[in-house]
Amino acid sequence: MAKGQAARNWRASQRDVAAILNARHGDPFAVLGPHRRPGGLAIRALLPGAEEARAVADDGASLLTLEPRGEGFFEGLIPGAKDAPRYRLVARRGGDEWSFVDPYAFGPVLGPLDDYLLVEGSHLRLYEKLGAHPIAHEGAEGVHFAVWAPQARRVSVVGDFNQWDGRRSQMRKRVDSGVWEIFIPGLGEGAIYKFEIVGPKGDLQPLKADPFGFAGELRPSTASVVARNDRHVWADAGHLEARAARDPRRAPMSILEAHLGSWRRGPDNRFLTWDELADQLIPYAVDMGFTHLELMPVSEHPLDASWGYQPIGLFAPTRRFGEPEGMQRFVDRAHASGLSILLDWVPAHFPVDPHGLARFDGAALYEHPDPRRGFHPDWNTAIYDFGRREVANILAANALYWFDRFHVDGLRVDAVASMLYLDYSRKHGEWLPNPQGGKENWDAVAFLRRANELVYAAFPGAQMVAEESTAWPGVSAPTHAGGLGFGFKWNMGWMNDTLRYMAEDPVHRRHHHDKLTFALMYAFSENFILPLSHDEVVHGKGSILGKMPGDAWRKFANVRLYYAFMWAHPGKKLLFMGQEFAQGPEWNENTGLDWEQARLAPHAGVAALVRDLNRLYRDIPALHARDCESEGFEWLVVDDAEQSVVAFLRHDGAGGPTVAAIFNFTPVAREKYRIGLPRAGRWREILNTDAPAYGGSGVGNLGAVTAAEPGHRGFPAAAEVTAPPLAAVYLLFDPD
Repeated sequence: MAKGQAARNWRASQRDVAAILNARHGDPFAVLGPHRRPGGLAIRALLPGAEEARAVADDGASLLTLEPRGEGFFEGLIPGAKDAPRYRLVARRGGDEWSFVDPYAFGPVLGPLDDYLLVEGSHLRLYEKLGAHPIAHEGAEGVHFAVWAPQARRVSVVGDFNQWDGRRSQMRKRVDSGVWEIFIPGLGEGAIYKFEIVGPKGDLQPLKADPFGFAGELRPSTASVVARNDRHVWADAGHLEARAARDPRRAPMSILEAHLGSWRRGPDNRFLTWDELADQLIPYAVDMGFTHLELMPVSEHPLDASWGYQPIGLFAPTRRFGEPEGMQRFVDRAHASGLSILLDWVPAHFPVDPHGLARFDGAALYEHPDPRRGFHPDWNTAIYDFGRREVANILAANALYWFDRFHVDGLRVDAVASMLYLDYSRKHGEWLPNPQGGKENWDAVAFLRRANELVYAAFPGAQMVAEESTAWPGVSAPTHAGGLGFGFKWNMGWMNDTLRYMAEDPVHRRHHHDKLTFALMYAFSENFILPLSHDEVVHGKGSILGKMPGDAWRKFANVRLYYAFMWAHPGKKLLFMGQEFAQGPEWNENTGLDWEQARLAPHAGVAALVRDLNRLYRDIPALHARDCESEGFEWLVVDDAEQSVVAFLRHDGAGGPTVAAIFNFTPVAREKYRIGLPRAGRWREILNTDAPAYGGSGVGNLGAVTAAEPGHRGFPAAAEVTAPPLAAVYLLFDPD
């Protein structure tokens, strides 16, 4: 080869130059940056707006002046050089000069194993690789960006740092996985960014937020923010150790469900910060005796009115309450106070906002491509393609992420029924059957089983809870026994039946007695949680207090009676915030709870009752130790529909003291009401919801009843009790 021809070969082809300038080159790293060429080392750079450019060594010495080729494209040759020295690019336009370390001088951060594990669907710590990570790479500090967009022709990271110009930071595609990556030196935490994507047909997509972003801007802004969540020094080792040693089915679980944006507001109706919530919500929940806080979704979401159930940033705690580390401090504080934290998690669907996951790389990627499987008509949202290994991998990694980085104690999985059934909320012809012709979504089933297995294997004592409203068998059965592998399932049937019953005027309740008792036909078929959730106190449904019939006294008495029935009934407990003091208005996510109302006597009485119910539930094993097993329950009175009375026993299964619970669902006191009891002797009245301290009328049993022979209804002993009006009484056998 002639010397002159070799000298010319170092230059980029005009075709490559044009593609780089138009941001349509499939492999920008093959053109830009340093490249060995015949005769030396070529350096090429894209510097839009620059009139002059040069490469400068770390010590400030000039390496070479770059020659312009088209608007912003520069290149030059260091004759005879073989290895690329570390250099900076210096650009000038008029009197302005700027410089930076060339990102195209750095090799990839990810490796072939990352590609393989993602495509295989087994990259369990994918959040350590995708997203934006401040790192040191090849001797420089900066941020590594990586995003999965296999169908894209070009992906660029854009932000204030490059004037949101998609030409400046075009990314390297990893062909084996479809992941695009770039390391940008000089960037750090706080940088705001999105991804600019050219789709498979060459069309420019709306700017996309990072699916793996660890933080986002406060709505209505939608960009991702470079953040770290790996620096918090945790102080909860004792909590995690105790969690791992506990059988949650046999431990007390009383959950306060909270929407952090409306539990309480700060001055000018602003959101509280994580630290303010830790100062106020955690002590409140502890004082009320709850064992768990369940937070409605805290993943980043664009619309307040969605309550977080339409998330866009699955890995980003919402900016509404501050920085990600604030959430870590919140969880740490909760654990120090003895509270466990559950998060609502939404893998069932996602919104189609243009900056989100919908058609992420210009075509269906996260969502199923067939709208009969990929779109929810009820919520106008997209449905994940659970059968695509990469998508299932990303969702499973997200579940693990919240346990790993934020030490949460459990996830409550939203809308599981919508995942399990292909015909969910669809008419005939609007859904696509599975290969066997059925309506079961076996891809979703496989995903749920896998996610549950991974969580339980990696985080001992953690909990996965299903909001599932159908009769799908074995939701809380282990996967090796054919179940879905959840730890608990919400008992929606109990909730619907009992709320309907309580809404009846007491004079009519005798005609609906089965609504109180039917749940015991299936109470031990799953590990149940009894939920009175946010869904029951919004959108015109009224508050729990508002559902009750009668005048004010009867409404409050009914609430107290209902809560006592719930706390004695088999199953773990969940109560939505504000209902613990019987807030009158239904929930409004735009304001805080009515804390002025909470101070009024009848509301304070309900709060005092809930506090005592939680104390009894925690302290007396009979009330919690066999919540999920039939040996913990025994009917005393099941068939007295005419007087609307039910009574039952709770046992701890280990020979400890038994609790007898008697409920009178009418406003007529039942005096000398005879019940059978398993033992003769003194039964102490440990709770009476008609006590004056709770706002009741003071009818009761003067502290105790005495059981003696002969027995009643097959029990060896019996006692005459007073069942107060619209009230519950708990009796505890007292051998002393």
